[in-house]
Formats: sequence, C-alpha cells, structure tokens
Amino acid sequence: MVTLLEEDATLTQKEEEKLKKKTYKIMKDKETFLEELKERMDLPEAEKLWKNAHKRLYKFYAEHTDVPKGVRMHTDNFIFPAAAIYLAIKEKDADLAYDVMKKKMAEKSKKMGSMIAKNCEHAWFRKFFLGMWGPMSHKMFGESSGFQNVFYPKEKGCFRMDVTACPYHKYLTELGCPELNILFCENDVYTYGNLPGLKFTRTKTIGAGDEVCDFKMELTK
Repeated sequence: MVTLLEEDATLTQKEEEKLKKKTYKIMKDKETFLEELKERMDLPEAEKLWKNAHKRLYKFYAEHTDVPKGVRMHTDNFIFPAAAIYLAIKEKDADLAYDVMKKKMAEKSKKMGSMIAKNCEHAWFRKFFLGMWGPMSHKMFGESSGFQNVFYPKEKGCFRMDVTACPYHKYLTELGCPELNILFCENDVYTYGNLPGLKFTRTKTIGAGDEVCDFKMELTK
C-alpha cells in the first residue's frame, strides 16, 4: 500500500489534493508494470520501487503545472508516468528498468495493433482508418500538442507527415531518460506495422537521433 505523497510547499492544498488523486489514478492504470516487477523480485522490493515511482510522478506533475493543455495529454498520461516508473527501477538496476519498460510497452502496443488489424480485415475500415489520420494528426500531434510537423499534400490512398520536434524527446531528455524515447517510437511499429491492406513506413525517428520522424501510411489493396 502506497502511503500519502509528500506535500509541496509551492502548491495550494487544493492543488496538492488534485495532483495526488491524479497520481494515484494514473499509477493504478499502470499496474501492469508493478505486476511485472513482482515476477522479477521479492514483493517488498517491488512495492518499494512502486512507491518511489508514485513519488516521482507526483513530483513531475508538481513541477510541470504550466504545461499547456494539449501537451498534457502526452506528458501526464504517457511521458511522465513512463519516466517515473523507469527511473525508480533504474535506481536499483538500469538493465532491469529498460527491459521492463521495453517489454510492457511493446505488449500494450501489440495488443492495440491486433485490435486494429482485426478491424482492418474490412476494406471500409481501412479507408476510414487512413482517412482519419489527417484530422487526428493535426489535433493530437500538432503544434497545440507540443509537436512541430510538415504535413504533406493529400494523396489518394496515402497519408504522409514528418515530425520535426517532439514533446516525448523534449521532456524525456529533460527528465534524464532520453533512452525511453526510442521505445515510444517502437510503439508505432508494433501498433501499425502489421495491418491488413495497409503499409506503415518510417525510416527515421528523432528518438534514434535523426532530425525527423517520417511517417507514411498507405493502402496496399
């Protein structure tokens, strides 16, 4: 059982309570990582690391209350929790930390990919899925969400964009764990790389040290 998180003198009591509730909720959603830790070490040690991750996540939230709303969709749900869990485990064993993150992130992405692939067996869904990339990318991966992009002119049966700046790279570097960036990049491959009737192509990623992430999705039949 995780004890109450430490108070932050820079926040009001209302703000502290709000951040504590958010921290507990997000960490509850990430407990698949805790279950993995329980399989690899003694229960007390696993719970100790999980408590450390709770504290780190709360601290990240408290230090980044000025993050714009659109960017928070990425930082609060994905970037900060991953960094908190990874850094907590890394204090004990860096190789273990990376292996746990790589395994669990890949499992979740493959599961999502399988769900999408099942729907992509229908031609109408493939066209729908491809068609939504334009509006979805402008909303979820546009400037208001902390990204910078080059969106290419619309092509029949194809969507292309380049990401030239990424909040995952920015914040993971700031938090001292840029090596996690490539795992988030790999999530795309696991999610979109095996869809019937669709081909996902990416030759470069910022997470791997390239200047852009080039993204291409096209119908193959």
